[in-house]
Amino acid sequence: MTTARRRTAPSGPTGGMNMTWIIVGAVALAVMGLGYLLYLNVRPEPAIEGIVVFPRPGRGHDNTVVYDFGGLPPAGGIHNDTWQNCGIYDEPVEGKHAVHSMEHGAVWMTYAPDLPADQIESLKARVREQSFVLLSPWPDQTSPIVLTAWGIQLSVDSADDGRIDQFLEKYIVGPQTPERGATCDRGTGIPTG
Repeated sequence: MTTARRRTAPSGPTGGMNMTWIIVGAVALAVMGLGYLLYLNVRPEPAIEGIVVFPRPGRGHDNTVVYDFGGLPPAGGIHNDTWQNCGIYDEPVEGKHAVHSMEHGAVWMTYAPDLPADQIESLKARVREQSFVLLSPWPDQTSPIVLTAWGIQLSVDSADDGRIDQFLEKYIVGPQTPERGATCDRGTGIPTG
């Protein structure tokens, strides 16, 4: 008479079952990680106080367009087919060229000609660190300092205003840029710095 051996199931978890839980855990962690990264990229950034948004400025080239000095600089629109080279200018630049630079992603920082020299130097120091910024006086400007990107503008009273750096960080070749990848040199004008 032969004795049959009875097979019994192992009392602990099997290797296959362990591997399944490891895979499920790894996938769950990966999904949570991707979700967090997505959250970081799509969450709304805090708005910069005082921003004025101009809805969809017109675009196109017209070499006869002229923007008069005074008030605030233009924040987009029809412009000359030649852009302004980015950099520092001690004399006013023509709006028709600066607007084209903004279409390429530049921020145009203008100041009232009577702004104190130490504040102008502070603005120049900021611009020297950037490649897509224009700095120039704007005659009869109604605010001491104005930062303008395509369709967006911010007026501030002092070069010490922290919103200047926020604006530069957010809008230099920012999400508002109609022609990403375009250049801000090989245009018109010779910057002094």
